[in-house]
Amino acid sequence: MKVTDVKCIVADCFRTNWAFVKVYTDEGIDGVGEATLEYKEKALCGAVEHIKDYLVGKDPTRIEEHFQTIYRDAYWRGGPVLMSALSAVEIALWDILGKSLGVPVYTLLGGKMRDSVRIYANGWFSGAKTPDEFAAKAKTALERGVTALKWDPFGKAFMEIPNADLDRALECVAKVKEATGGRVDLLIEGHGRFNVPTAVTIAKKLEEFGPMFFEEPVPPDNLDALAEIKRRSPVPVSAGERLYSLRSFRDLFEKRAADYIQPDVSHAGGILELKKIAAMADSFYIPFAPHNPSGPVACAATLQLAACCGNFSILEIMYSDVTWRGEVCDEKLEYKDGFISIPDRPGIGVNIDEAECAKHPYKPHTLRHYQGTLTDIRPPETAFFY
Repeated sequence: MKVTDVKCIVADCFRTNWAFVKVYTDEGIDGVGEATLEYKEKALCGAVEHIKDYLVGKDPTRIEEHFQTIYRDAYWRGGPVLMSALSAVEIALWDILGKSLGVPVYTLLGGKMRDSVRIYANGWFSGAKTPDEFAAKAKTALERGVTALKWDPFGKAFMEIPNADLDRALECVAKVKEATGGRVDLLIEGHGRFNVPTAVTIAKKLEEFGPMFFEEPVPPDNLDALAEIKRRSPVPVSAGERLYSLRSFRDLFEKRAADYIQPDVSHAGGILELKKIAAMADSFYIPFAPHNPSGPVACAATLQLAACCGNFSILEIMYSDVTWRGEVCDEKLEYKDGFISIPDRPGIGVNIDEAECAKHPYKPHTLRHYQGTLTDIRPPETAFFY
């Protein structure tokens, strides 16, 4: 079997654009990966084209060899664009291998340890602006059986936050906890917003609400600052969605900089690299809670990892999505009581429809985190996909 083509397929999904990568072979077995990298799709597709130059004509089942060669020959190693392109291709190669053997990818990684995984919902707050609106949406999510909710209550703050805005954020947390009657785990997102003293202050104020973790309290490019937050925080700290390699996570572990790690399969090297990261975390007794807010292919790949990593803890998943998510793919997720079942289809278990993707062409989107529009992540019409 030989690779005949590699293609980047971009489809608008309102808050950003999904970026799928398909690898084609001469035996008619195609593999799909995802590299959804918010707002840098043109650069990403260019990186995929460079990988295509290397990969066409080669055996797609020699996954580790191709990963190491592509990583080595990038020269300017790492970074979100190159690693996302490599991650998506790596996922697609595992998909091809699984399909060629007729087994799910988790079978090739040691076998399934669990049949379902606990999820926490992101995006459940779409459109909410006030603490009372967040509370009402949290109550609705609870009624759907969701047992863990994540959100960023900090508006458009950056580095520091005025006392009045912090009080409003804490009121939002309090209202959500009250509305859910303590039956839902709360996960507070920081989006790398704050400096060290501000993050420490917030962590101390969050303690009364007992959050599962405070995510990415400081920007991702200084692990010593993150370690300082973890040292001084009375609540658990999570991080890692914006680290792009096994080596970056080694530094995080050695600095004891996080209580939970959140690598993203679309950015940190793909399926096998995340398996290695999770194994390294396990040696430090750190739980593995993958970052997973993107599209159906990334979700499918992450579920394969959740099935077979011993230190898996909880999986992020979007609460709802654009109505055409179910048209661009054949995703089938079974959800019950806050858990999603591990799919058993060959490969990563999902395929995409290129013609349907073409109906939603690329649209430019901009970062909302510091504009006060963070909750505007869904159009008026949305659909549940699990």
